[in-house]
Amino acid sequence: MRIDRLRYKVWGLAVGGAVAIAAAAGCSSPASSSASASSAGSAGSPSASQSSADQPSAGKTSSPALADGPVSAAQRAAEAVQGAAAVPTAAQLAALDAESGVIARMSPEQLAGQRVIYSYRGLKAPARLLSLIRHGDVGGVIFFGSNMSSQAQLSGVIAQMVAANASKLNPARKYPLLLMTDQEGGEVRRLQWAGPDQSEAQIGGSPDPAAAATSAGAQAASGLRAVGINVNLAPVLDVYRKAGDFDDQFQRSYSMNPDVVGQAGAAFITAQQQGGVAATVKHFPGLGAATAAQDTDDRPVKISLSAGTLRSVDELPYESAFRAGVRLTMVSWASYPALARLPAGLSVAIVQGELRQRLGFTGVTITDALGAGALRAYGSLENKTMLAGRAGMDALLCTGVSPLPGWKCVAGLIDGYTDGALPKTAFQAQLAQLLQLRASLPT
Repeated sequence: MRIDRLRYKVWGLAVGGAVAIAAAAGCSSPASSSASASSAGSAGSPSASQSSADQPSAGKTSSPALADGPVSAAQRAAEAVQGAAAVPTAAQLAALDAESGVIARMSPEQLAGQRVIYSYRGLKAPARLLSLIRHGDVGGVIFFGSNMSSQAQLSGVIAQMVAANASKLNPARKYPLLLMTDQEGGEVRRLQWAGPDQSEAQIGGSPDPAAAATSAGAQAASGLRAVGINVNLAPVLDVYRKAGDFDDQFQRSYSMNPDVVGQAGAAFITAQQQGGVAATVKHFPGLGAATAAQDTDDRPVKISLSAGTLRSVDELPYESAFRAGVRLTMVSWASYPALARLPAGLSVAIVQGELRQRLGFTGVTITDALGAGALRAYGSLENKTMLAGRAGMDALLCTGVSPLPGWKCVAGLIDGYTDGALPKTAFQAQLAQLLQLRASLPT
């Protein structure tokens, strides 16, 4: 394992940011789709002020983690921050039973890498990234505007990645990579030559939002499938509150009415997934009350709404999305004191309590950008990645406003997996469900 870890570190340094993250996803504004290279966060653990265990405020408690052996110092340290780790869902345990053969053939590096979404700078796929893919150390790639110049160029890059993923050195070669982008519509379109032309605000304000959203979802699927992308980080289900606020300033919310948001979101999801592209709803449990200046990419954000308001307004559209069969949910980095103390994507109480238990979501969870400024208090990039995985986040989006080396996210998962902070059964079950999602997508 030391040799493999050294390979990650040497490659991360040698590339000089080439196999690094180009921009923030999910919460980012159109203006944050390009950035210069920089090193990832500072070493260390969360600050002392964040050290008490995370607890839900509504009386829910997390189930204890499945026992995988003696309690380690690393596990005790993680529990001091979060409490007990998230436990695998029934769907994840069933997936683990089905996928145990391929998982048994993976090294710790491959187990970790298969859960990480990489990014890169420029218009060409870096040789080092392709090598990582060939060795089974990458679960997916996210594309930003700076990675695209034309449909033909992007199709060519994706074809290289698909070919690398088919390598005999990759034990997960039968599973398509998660190839994703943000194609929300209107201003937030990474593929500028493709639809949807209408923004969510325009769709929500139309005479028939559901019909307009159906058209938009079909347009998104058509444009993305034409280049080989199989996951869209859309639609946004935030219920905005004021004109010009965080979502509305870029027309990223369907409506102030949660029923309209739910109807339009479900229609977009259905049409897009019928077109062969998995949909992702975001930013759970909701950023609709965030002001224009409250951007988790830049700084910590607190959403001071009551649990009743969050559940009856902000979380309401997710019920329609889950009935529509959405495949992924992105959890925000804002904190919601009425529900939990930690940022949502690090909180077992929110990921497992609100999303899994209360709303019954059985699909795949994905983080927002792990390089977000909202997470500065939680130490190194490795530590943040480990904590997110421990909270129940399945796919780890190793991105940031400034480029981040993906191998650090992988290293954080490897460390957690081998030192006991990440329970092995839960880790493998989360990966198994990710693999099943991938197996269902077009090649």
